[in-house]
Amino acid sequence: MTRPLKVGIQLPEVERVVRWPELLAMARAIEDVGFDAVWIGDHLLYRWPGIVETRGPWECWTMLAAIAASTSRISLGPLVASTSFHAPAMLAKQAATVDEISGGRLILGLGAGWNETEYRAFGFPFDHRISRFEEAFTIIRTLLREGSIDFDGVYYQARDCELKPSPARPGGPPILLGSSGERMLQIAAPHIDAWNAWYDATGNRSAGVAPLREIVDAAARAGGRDPAEIERTVAVLVQMPAGTGRFAGSDSASRIPALAGSAEVMADALRAYARAGIGAVQLVLDPITRDSIETFGAVLELLDAD
Repeated sequence: MTRPLKVGIQLPEVERVVRWPELLAMARAIEDVGFDAVWIGDHLLYRWPGIVETRGPWECWTMLAAIAASTSRISLGPLVASTSFHAPAMLAKQAATVDEISGGRLILGLGAGWNETEYRAFGFPFDHRISRFEEAFTIIRTLLREGSIDFDGVYYQARDCELKPSPARPGGPPILLGSSGERMLQIAAPHIDAWNAWYDATGNRSAGVAPLREIVDAAARAGGRDPAEIERTVAVLVQMPAGTGRFAGSDSASRIPALAGSAEVMADALRAYARAGIGAVQLVLDPITRDSIETFGAVLELLDAD
């Protein structure tokens, strides 16, 4: 394969209620068409008073386990898991379990979360999110990579904790950070395998990658890493022929112009992301349906022919 970058798809979140049979059909189509990965958001509840009815997605890790058992080739992961929604040691256990079910295909996306509504509704503290992330991240990565930890923090404890059975892959699944924040990168850059930005951070254009890439490069060097050791990934909003504007959890995301046009235009746009140093993209398709997934296969054929 000569594909210039990996191409994955994020499954539906709050566009509409999508039941398991349709989600399964989409996941299998993503694999059959030749995509590299399937991604699931880790959110619980969205409210937009006076705009649209309250919406929420299915629980992320249960869905990841089901998709892991129903596919055989594609990578899969949360984009990204909020460390605030899970006891850190239990999140490491969930990641190791899904990686086992998938035969070593999990990419562990992690972040601090942002949507206060779901924190309040489900009883999770919203204060000191980055400090909480720092402790959680320490517990999660240490358990996955070293197998044990004895940690007594301000927000989390994992006393004489061991991760048994050990992850399917020595050192556990690769870890992806979903943040461009200075402090988040300072915490994570010495340890992560990949980094991700949502499409609003780049303006949904390859030209928006360079400033973010420089921030990640600087954080890597400050953490004693070669920047090339951290894979760069971004989400890309794509409007398919039947698209009318994908409903998203973030208000700002709805104002970003989508990538649209022929298969050739889209392939050229993805090539430009690769030239900007991006190793993988997560497509946010409008509409997100099996038909859209299959139609985008024409773009993959063009990329594979490079």
